[in-house]
Amino acid sequence: MPQYRRAKGSIFFFTVVLADRSSTLLVDHVDRLRQNYRTIQQRRPFETVAVCVLPDHLHAIWALPEDDLDFSSRWNLIKGGFSRGLETGPRTTSKLRKREKGIWQRRFWEHAIRNDADLERHVDYIHFNPVKHGLVSRVRDWSFSSFHRYVDQGTLPVDWGGDMRDTPGQFGE
Repeated sequence: MPQYRRAKGSIFFFTVVLADRSSTLLVDHVDRLRQNYRTIQQRRPFETVAVCVLPDHLHAIWALPEDDLDFSSRWNLIKGGFSRGLETGPRTTSKLRKREKGIWQRRFWEHAIRNDADLERHVDYIHFNPVKHGLVSRVRDWSFSSFHRYVDQGTLPVDWGGDMRDTPGQFGE
């Protein structure tokens, strides 16, 4: 089992989802998402322990500074900055009133990481998610993931997760 480096501060796992689950907006505009993410990370520091961007949602683990646990504002800024300037269809009165474009689901899932085993499970979940969703058969084939950083650092082997083409049966949701 790999030994993941535990970050300092409070650590949270997130799932952030587009309103349209059939959309590929996040990978279609991944450079826009990355740039906005970096900008907010510089303005409101946090460490990205692991991340994976999929077509319609993303998963991330953040380590927040001990004196600043406001992850909601950070996600609000990331989601808003990404959405600004993107064309969307007609919006409901509710979305207009709340100044929403309708790109993102209003809420997101967060989970406080409890211990090292919980961290390891969530990092593995994030990295294996493109395989789980049938986007690739090997973890290393999905480029929008921190998995490649883990390989470069020697934390995970490049063949981690195996090749689903070598595994009989079907898995997933």
